Amino acid sequence: MTRIAIDPITRIEGHLRIEVEVQNGVVTDAWSTGTMFRGIEMILRGRDPRDAWVFAQRACGVCTTVHALASVRSVENALGLRIPRNARLIRNLIQGIQFVQDHVIHFYHLHALDWVDVVSALSADEKATAALAQSISDWPNSSPTYFAGVRDKLKAFVASGQLGPFTNGYWGHPAYKLTPEANLLAVAHYLEALDWQRQVIKIQAILGAKNPHPQTYLVGGMALALDPNSPKALNANGLSQITELIAQAKDFVDRVYIPDVLAVASFYKDWAGLGSGIGNYLVYGDFPDDDSGQPEAFYLPRGRILGRDLTKVLPVDQKSIAEAVSHSWYEYSGNAASLHPYDGQTAPKYSGPTPPFDSITTDRYSWLKAPRYEDTPMEVGPLSRMLVAYASGHKDVKPAVDGVLAKLGVPATALFSTLGRVAARAIETQLLAAKLQGWLSDLEANLRTGDLAIADVTHWDPASWPSNAQGFGMEEAPRGALGHWVVISDKKIANYQMIVPSTWNGSPRDDKGRRGAWEEALVGTPVADPAKPVEILRTIHSFDPCMACAVHVFDPDAGSSIVVRVV
Repeated sequence: MTRIAIDPITRIEGHLRIEVEVQNGVVTDAWSTGTMFRGIEMILRGRDPRDAWVFAQRACGVCTTVHALASVRSVENALGLRIPRNARLIRNLIQGIQFVQDHVIHFYHLHALDWVDVVSALSADEKATAALAQSISDWPNSSPTYFAGVRDKLKAFVASGQLGPFTNGYWGHPAYKLTPEANLLAVAHYLEALDWQRQVIKIQAILGAKNPHPQTYLVGGMALALDPNSPKALNANGLSQITELIAQAKDFVDRVYIPDVLAVASFYKDWAGLGSGIGNYLVYGDFPDDDSGQPEAFYLPRGRILGRDLTKVLPVDQKSIAEAVSHSWYEYSGNAASLHPYDGQTAPKYSGPTPPFDSITTDRYSWLKAPRYEDTPMEVGPLSRMLVAYASGHKDVKPAVDGVLAKLGVPATALFSTLGRVAARAIETQLLAAKLQGWLSDLEANLRTGDLAIADVTHWDPASWPSNAQGFGMEEAPRGALGHWVVISDKKIANYQMIVPSTWNGSPRDDKGRRGAWEEALVGTPVADPAKPVEILRTIHSFDPCMACAVHVFDPDAGSSIVVRVV
């Protein structure tokens, strides 16, 4: 038996350690360790609930807007507020472009290097690369001259010795299958995506006042002036700029990202049979398409799938969610096995070794708790969303998924895999990029009626609040189901709990010894070279981990750098 520890896992947000046992070249067991402590819930106690979103969005420097949204939704739910149509549409636009930008960044900058051999690209023929590019897309940057320039730029970069994100890559690993030309194509679009994402996220700056950490969220709506004729408000010029940015976002997704995903996936169809994981999928649903506030109005539907059964979509009720800490560095009063978030406790009790440590040697091994739905581990994220929508017969999702499966020549069961997560994220990106213009058109049409309402402040005065209230804000973040729960007593926050996507997916074992989604997905993964475990990175990165909002504080005095080792 070989023991491999990768600490930290790189190309993610935050700090994560993955440890596995390998026998006969295959992973037989795995442990996911969040190596930081998150204290946001403790910071919020005693504060005004109307201010919670400002603090809560600081749980992450990437997924800022989704935490702001979940927070205001939780307080709105507690106070019984319904937001105006303009606020709903603006929230959809801010959240939608977050998804589109985030998913593209994930593919090129956080995940592509698990599949793309950068060094191989140095030997690519520019004419053959151009022919490949032109065979899959009509994107204008596809000439031999263009690719020769990218290859020369890459050569100069490598010759400088300052490799940045390409340092310590497993270049030349036998698990890489792309041709030199396909590798060069991917590297070229890696560089293009850097500039693209910087441009399209300006939508968040226009609607949110800044990015990251938007400033215009408000309990009851949005704090954004609307007036098509005023230079000091969101006006016709601002709406026109958003239209242009949406078109730019959609064009890159349609003509670069989607063709690249399909091209890369065609070389790695064997990964449609790896990384399946627990087979249970949870979706809160999101992007309301009307003002009812009901889940049935969500563009991405709410639901659960158990045991990979696509014939049945089960309902979701937040009352069925609880978190266990039997294998986490926390304790519950009264030795409770698990707690619903309204009763949740953030009581750290570190009992493990001081990092860096050689291997998992204790029952408690993570700063992540173990969330469960009806006492069942679940996977969340783009794959879960596309599976629930597909099984629900979604008018956009079903044909899109069937189209991708047909192009790759794989069955629907291929979705339950590492490759399935990559494909699902791409499909979702294309659908949401197309949906953005519809939300903007609805906003423009509503403004033309003279409706400039942006917030409901009926209950803004705490004197109108009940003495005690509680509420939850459920939504979909790019990485999956996100929930905030607030308990209000005497006008102040008495308790606040967050269960984020990477807590669901990165969960340690629960009190019954059942693995979380990452741990289970790694079992059965082939590892060709234990000293260069790129296969492990492929499956972990397919979930797009974001540890920053799952755990949050790190002690630099304890040491922060561990290399991959075989023990």
